[in-house]
Amino acid sequence: MNAMAPQVSSVSTLPSAAELDRALREASPAEVIAAALKAVGREKLALVSSFGTESATLLKVMADVDPAIPVIFLDTGWLFEETLAYRDTLIATLGLKDVRSIKPAEETLTREDPERDLWFSDPDACCRIRKVEPLARALKPFSAWLNGRKRFQGNLRADIPVVEDDGARLKFNPFANVSREELEAIFIRAKLPRHPLAASGFRSVGCMPCTSRTAEGEDERAGRWRGRAKTECGIHTMKAS
Repeated sequence: MNAMAPQVSSVSTLPSAAELDRALREASPAEVIAAALKAVGREKLALVSSFGTESATLLKVMADVDPAIPVIFLDTGWLFEETLAYRDTLIATLGLKDVRSIKPAEETLTREDPERDLWFSDPDACCRIRKVEPLARALKPFSAWLNGRKRFQGNLRADIPVVEDDGARLKFNPFANVSREELEAIFIRAKLPRHPLAASGFRSVGCMPCTSRTAEGEDERAGRWRGRAKTECGIHTMKAS
């Protein structure tokens, strides 16, 4: 399939998310990324990656399309050292040319989380100051962004479109349609390195205090915010401005 996206006439005019979604509904991940590039151009497109257990697959597909697409990585201050090392490994392995590690504002942390225990008392607020607000700042220059959500992850992700309206910009979900088996095939075919924590039972890795191992038969995201109703950090449930 040759997925085509309409060109943007100016930086203030974006293609319709609904039209793009219809055009790309059956497109491959690489075709979705290529269409996003065509729609807004490299300078206005970013990929947001956690460098988690499945991240290598989307980064590999992106690198095959254009390794210079900016990649935004949210360094929350609570990440596993293994995740930071994995980020550096994938940058080198895939030849990523523009990975931007974004940290929370120090003044916000000092004001709202001086004891570094907000993750326990109010995890939504912790995610807001460490992920949602930093990402909103980082995305300001961009007209569209790519992320790695998949429908098979369930909960709020079960019905995600391939392209959606994200307030001030377009949001592309190149892996919306992929299966676990297809992800594994990318890992094997490209001989991608695994996240260092994957072998010890971490199937979904976020911040240290809110990530635990998953048992056999559990949902892969069961180890995130275990024991709480929370299933998302907030970056995918709030419209960007």
